[in-house]
Amino acid sequence: MIPVANTDQEAEGSADRFEPDPERVAMLRAIADDVRGETSESKQLANILYRTSDLYDDREDTSPEEIVRNVKFILEVVERGGLGR
Repeated sequence: MIPVANTDQEAEGSADRFEPDPERVAMLRAIADDVRGETSESKQLANILYRTSDLYDDREDTSPEEIVRNVKFILEVVERGGLGR
């Protein structure tokens, strides 16, 4: 569940903060491991799930915006056919 701020000030300052949730981290990473396969699509999906789990890992420092930028970059690279093109 996405955290909901109680005041307008909290809403502005906490939009990128997610409470640590080790169970959610473990669940998302287990799903990522389960869907990871040999195809580039399954690897991409697993990577997205793993990055999303970082939101709830107190050892990681990321935001939804960073994850979206990261996913867009991955999709653009795939669309171009790789990093070298």
